[in-house]
Amino acid sequence: MPDKRKLNGGNSTKSTRADDKRLKTNKNLLDQYIDENVDVEKIKKLLEAHYKLAVNGDSRSANIYLNYVLGKPKETRDIEVKLNKNFPDWLDEC
Repeated sequence: MPDKRKLNGGNSTKSTRADDKRLKTNKNLLDQYIDENVDVEKIKKLLEAHYKLAVNGDSRSANIYLNYVLGKPKETRDIEVKLNKNFPDWLDEC
C-alpha cells in the first residue's frame, strides 16, 4: 500500500503566509523589541506611576501594583459534597 502523503497533489502543507500563527516571525519581533527597549529603570518608573495613582484612589492601578509587587493571591474553592442517602450500608465500613 503506497504512502498517501506522497499523493497529496504536490501541495505543501507548510505555510508561507505572513499572518500564519504557526510562524514565529511576530514572536521573534516582539522578543527583539522587549530585549532592546525594556530595562529595570523603566519598570521602576512604571510601578511608581501605578503606586501614585493607587494612592490617589485608582483601584485598577492599585490592583495592578499589588499583583506585581505582592503576587496574585492563590485561588481557593470551597467544595461541598452532598451524599445521596441511598448508598449501601457497606460503604460506611470503608
